[in-house]
Amino acid sequence: MSFDLCQVKKAEKPYYIESIGIHIYTIEELCFYLYENIYLIDQTIINEALCDWLRDELGLKKLYRQLYEQLEKQEGIAYFVLPIFREIGYLSPEKMRQMQEKLGKLEVQPEDMRQKLKGDYLVKCGMYSNAMHEYEQILNRRGPGNLGAQFYAEIWNNLGCAYARMFLFEDAADCFLKGYRQAGTKELLRRYVSVLPLYLSDEEYRKKIKEVGADSQLVARIQEYNSKICRNLSQTEGNPEISREEAKEMIGRIREDYCRSAKC
Repeated sequence: MSFDLCQVKKAEKPYYIESIGIHIYTIEELCFYLYENIYLIDQTIINEALCDWLRDELGLKKLYRQLYEQLEKQEGIAYFVLPIFREIGYLSPEKMRQMQEKLGKLEVQPEDMRQKLKGDYLVKCGMYSNAMHEYEQILNRRGPGNLGAQFYAEIWNNLGCAYARMFLFEDAADCFLKGYRQAGTKELLRRYVSVLPLYLSDEEYRKKIKEVGADSQLVARIQEYNSKICRNLSQTEGNPEISREEAKEMIGRIREDYCRSAKC
């Protein structure tokens, strides 16, 4: 993630945003981050360390006091974030109103939902390991009946998709199966069956298919796609015009296409 060059004071020691592993040097960069990444606003931003950084590195003592008071009052995300935008007039009045509305809607969501939105956003940014951490936290702390079985099955699905995008297909299959057993949705079963051929032998694959009682037509479609992959892979073997690195890249693209066919 990159930011525009700024004309304002630049910190000698940057502020580190732990959730996505970036450093910021100016208040404009901070404003840009907050505005563009609303679902990532969490305790890595709303804390005493940021207040101290604004005071010590950027000399913004008034803003420091204002934000510190908000931490003590615990009035909500918007009361902490919006003064940062106002400090340099970063947003127009209309965009400020829209931001306040978005933050208000986000705050009334249950904690698990807010963290899911964060995980989903991280997946869109290609930060799969970070997203997996968010999903796993939701699953580890969930209470019975919090948001319903369907919601947590969706978390298993999204976690499985994150694993699949990292080519960790066995872990992905495990997630899809757990989600299917929890909610019984056909889509999760389809994704589970779609991932199995990517890491199992034919014998193991047939055994797993039998265990879950997958529909024969679904299995036939997946086997047809699997055959296509095998044909494409065979084209890379023994071809002197294709280097080892090119072959690896081609295999990666084929596997990613397969993952997309499961709509991960």
